[in-house]
Amino acid sequence: MKRLPRLLRALRRTALQAVPTIIGIVILNFFLLRLTPGDAADVLAGEAGAATVETLTALKAKFGFDLPVLHQLLAYLSNLAQFSLGVSPRYNQPVADLIAARLPNTLALMGVALLLALLIGITLGAVMASTAGRLPDKVLSVLSLLFYSIPSFWIGLMLIVLFSVKLGWLPSGGAQTIGAGLAGWEAVADRARYLVLPATALALFYVAIYARLTRSDMLEVKAQDHVRTARAKGLSPFAVTTGHVLRNALIPVTTMAGIHLAGLMGGAVVVETVYSWPGFGRLAYEAVMGRDFQVLLGILLLSSLLVVAINAAIDVLQAWLDPRIEVR
Repeated sequence: MKRLPRLLRALRRTALQAVPTIIGIVILNFFLLRLTPGDAADVLAGEAGAATVETLTALKAKFGFDLPVLHQLLAYLSNLAQFSLGVSPRYNQPVADLIAARLPNTLALMGVALLLALLIGITLGAVMASTAGRLPDKVLSVLSLLFYSIPSFWIGLMLIVLFSVKLGWLPSGGAQTIGAGLAGWEAVADRARYLVLPATALALFYVAIYARLTRSDMLEVKAQDHVRTARAKGLSPFAVTTGHVLRNALIPVTTMAGIHLAGLMGGAVVVETVYSWPGFGRLAYEAVMGRDFQVLLGILLLSSLLVVAINAAIDVLQAWLDPRIEVR
């Protein structure tokens, strides 16, 4: 019960910091995208084979691209004030509907990838710290370095070659079996099969980071006084490792996990493209290619909100892991 006020203070502090941050991100993203040459009208006219001056003028007037930049910004902010992300010129649909259709897939991919990275990375790091300087530590250190050095798209392609082409165990792309008509647990198992390879490809880079970070932090915590006191009290090595060493070593790991959320989103763009995964990372790629800045602004705004929410959760988790952390 004593921790509850501290947790509430952590949430309040994050919320107060989030509002100006989000506003700044929205305005900055808007002006940065406007510096990009071309817009959706140019792309649509070019694809239709009707890129005449009159056609371009009519399209730009229809979508409001002929207005001054400040007027466009005010119109966009007005839409946001009404909880609207606008309408996509390319898809002719509300941006919120486009993102809502793709968001669950991306959240599932990121969630599973982050969970795999944390579980495997922390486990490997604990093993490396327990066998520091011995053969298991050296072997796992080399594997971690390999995972860290290899690009995620190459890992994704190699996983397809091995598990889809050679072994035939897992599908190479998509999110579910088309036309199968599955329901209940069968549908969940089917989607899980399609999720294994992209989540693994996205997670392996972060496995290396969390393993190395857990190893170094555990070795540092082991040398502290409270750990020696716990050993002197007669606690078992397992109790000392889990209750005193690992718990304190998790604080920097959780901090890095929050920081890596944006990196996971960036990696999702590549992984979703490789595996034809229908998430909003792939939607962002399509929006870039089609100069659909309305969709891009919606994706960037939602990504910023997700990062803020995860950071709030990390603050609360750290306040729970270590009561010594002061939250003002």
